[in-house]
Order: sequence, then C-alpha cells, then structure tokens
Amino acid sequence: MAGRKKGGSDGRAPGGGGYAKSGKPRPGTGGNRRRGLEGKGPTPPAHMRPWHADKKAAAARSAKAEGRGRGGETKPRSGYSNENSAPRGTGDGPEVVAGRNPVVESLRAGVPAMALYATARSQEDERVAEAVQLAADAGIAVLEAGMAELDRITGNAVHQGTALKVRPYEYAHPDDFARGTSGAPPLIVALDGVTDPRNLGAVVRSAAAFGADGVVVPTRRSAGVTAGAWKASAGALSRVPVAQCVNLTRTLEGYKSRGLFVAGLDASGDTDVHEMNIADGPMVLVVGSEGKGLSRIVAGACDVLVRIPMASGNESLNAGVAASIALYEIAAVRSGLRS
Repeated sequence: MAGRKKGGSDGRAPGGGGYAKSGKPRPGTGGNRRRGLEGKGPTPPAHMRPWHADKKAAAARSAKAEGRGRGGETKPRSGYSNENSAPRGTGDGPEVVAGRNPVVESLRAGVPAMALYATARSQEDERVAEAVQLAADAGIAVLEAGMAELDRITGNAVHQGTALKVRPYEYAHPDDFARGTSGAPPLIVALDGVTDPRNLGAVVRSAAAFGADGVVVPTRRSAGVTAGAWKASAGALSRVPVAQCVNLTRTLEGYKSRGLFVAGLDASGDTDVHEMNIADGPMVLVVGSEGKGLSRIVAGACDVLVRIPMASGNESLNAGVAASIALYEIAAVRSGLRS
C-alpha cells in the first residue's frame, strides 16, 4: 500500500532498537516490562509461604491444637458445667517406645500397644525375641521393619532395631468421679504441677490400692499418661481412670458445688494429715509437685490444707510418696481404724 512504512507499526524495523525480531519489546525497555522488573518486595519468611514445608507444618500444629481445645465437643452431663474441663478423648497420639530394654519393660508392665516393630536381624537378640514373644502373647501385632523405617517411626532415636507403638490413652471426664463407683463416698486425687509421668503412675498405683475413684490432671504443665506412667503404675492405670481438666481451680470449685470437700497437701498446712475431719466424707485430695508444692491459686481453692509431719522440716516428699501416705490415712479413717 502506498505510504506504508516497512517494519513495525511505528516504523521501526523488527529486531532493531528496543525490539526483538518477533516485534516484542526487549527486557528492560520500559513500560510493562519495567514494572515487571521492579520486584515484589522482600521474600516472606518460610512460615508465610503457602507452598513451604514450614507453613504446612505450622498449619498442622494449629489444627492439632484446635482439635485438642475442642476435644470432640462432648456435651456436659448432669452436674456442674464442663466448660472448664477437658472432655473425654485420647491423648495427642500414639507414643513410640524405642530400644530393647524399654520395649521389654513396657510389654511386661502391660502397656497397651498397637504394634511391635523389629528388624529381622534384631530378632536374634534374646531381649528382642522376648519382646516378640510377649507381644504375641498379648495379641499385639508384630511387624518386620527395616532400619530406615524404624528411624522414621522413632524420630531417629536409638531404637536398637525394635520399637513399640503405644495406643493413645482414653481419658475420662472429671464428672465421672463425682458420684463414686464403689458405694463409698467419692474419693478423688488431683495433681497440681506434677510433670513427671512416673510420679503420675505412682499416684495412680496408690489410688488403686486405697480405693480412690480416679485421678484428675490439668491438660497443661502436667504429666499425661505415657508409657512411663504405665510402667510406674504397675498396671493400675487399667483399673483407675485418669481425667484431664482445662482449669484445675475451676474443676475443684465444681466439685465443691457438688458437695465434695477439698483437702490440699501442703507443708505449710495447719492440720496434720491424720487429723483430717473430712476423710470419711466425699472429698478431693490435691497433691502438688515436690519442692514447689501447691500453687497459690489452687491452695486458695482448698477447704483445708494438711501437712505430713516429718522429723526434719527441710525434707520434701515426691508426689507419689506424699499421695500414698495421705491416702493411707484416709483409708484408715474410712475403714474405722482411726476415729
């Protein structure tokens, strides 16, 4: 056509100046390309990038925490409200016990397990062979696994070729204990600040020996039912239930509204443990941690603070021993041995 210039629409030849042969602007020539080269700011941290593994892990932790907080949304039973108590349900998930000796000890103690994993070569070891036999006798699945799989299952712990996956514990609800289970007045043990699972197991063992209906522990800053607690309880956890509560102080207030008296074990108490005048009635015995004892707010929720008289005021007893002594004194009153 007459008057039409060769090259692009603006008269420039393809591939010349700021244009490529295709007729498109070369990078860095301005316009949209310039804005595209300005960047998108600093790279966000890993936990803010949706595609990053850290972001996914953070989301999984958040969902897990939310699930524990909701706890299955169990409806409250008759009695005080359960809004401050953790509903029934399992713990955080299966626990894994690693190593020959810990696995054998757990199986001997009757720890409820889902599966025993062992490598083919490790089964030549006497301890592992014993674990396999104990698991088979208890009806626990025995699975052969490679070293890489055991590393993954145990989180790279020292497993010595064997690991035991422990079933999550089914927690009760604090309401379950307020009515009593044996026809006698309810007797409940509550733990405040006890973080060692072995102490929890020892308390449960004493609770079973002296007729307590159950043990209550807070969901935070407190020991839960683990393989270590099972071993320390010597099987008593299969007979005495453990319940979790969100707020121990409010749970104690709830028990008091149901007619239960609350006695706290504390070295500063003004009543000797064998002089409790509430031992023959419905009651809660609150045990604190060794050294720290009861927290101030929990001590304030108790009707009476009792102490265990000792020859030296500088000595302290761990939770398992203190609970055992106090529960014996309560059992003695209830059986008529003390008046």
